[in-house]
Amino acid sequence: MRRSMRKQETPDLGILASRTLFRVQKELFTRLAEEGHPRLRPRHGAVLAYLDEEGSRATDLAAQSGQHKQVIGTLVDELVELGYVERQPDPADRRAKLIVPTRKGLDQMAKADAIMAAIEAAHAHAVGEEAYAEFKRVFALVARRPSAEAQ
Repeated sequence: MRRSMRKQETPDLGILASRTLFRVQKELFTRLAEEGHPRLRPRHGAVLAYLDEEGSRATDLAAQSGQHKQVIGTLVDELVELGYVERQPDPADRRAKLIVPTRKGLDQMAKADAIMAAIEAAHAHAVGEEAYAEFKRVFALVARRPSAEAQ
């Protein structure tokens, strides 16, 4: 009985957030494949979505994406093999390495930015510019809010 009642309820925040993420990822990576980047997968977004054009440290990518440094290291290895990034010495600290996009990586980043802008424009058109702007504002507030345990 409880299960059937639950299906009628509005999905909780976790379900809505995951549905949103998976739909956006599916559209983004399908379109990236059509535009010349067929070997990228959504997991690569933990690096590519946060990567600066001038390069980023793996520790910064881990902190920004919420992934463990070891996961980022594995993803960077995959992206090096695919030709999207390379490791270079950090000019600010020669002991550290920067993850720097290659020409192929920069192409992907530009295309991903354009695709995401188109996805957002389509959503704004569908629900109205003001409603979409308010949705993003509130969603960003929720995303930045400390967890209940941290309070």
